[in-house]
Amino acid sequence: MHYNYKTSGVCSQNIQFDVEDGVLKNVKYVGGCNGNLQGIGRLVEGMKVEDVISKLEGVKCGFRSTSCPDQLARALKEAINN
Repeated sequence: MHYNYKTSGVCSQNIQFDVEDGVLKNVKYVGGCNGNLQGIGRLVEGMKVEDVISKLEGVKCGFRSTSCPDQLARALKEAINN
């Protein structure tokens, strides 16, 4: 299933991704630090959603209470709970 998550409190505006049989695919951030976010997307593609959440949840960016990786974890939690 395809998801489009509007981020909050970070430089990126949204995250697009697919979840197929509990596995994360096609991660694309819109906005933000392009190279870093492409890298994150490539690293987590093919991983189980639960594993991505456990690795990325709670990561902070500087003084912010969240980050682009944390926003992906939040998006995935929302996706699996709906």
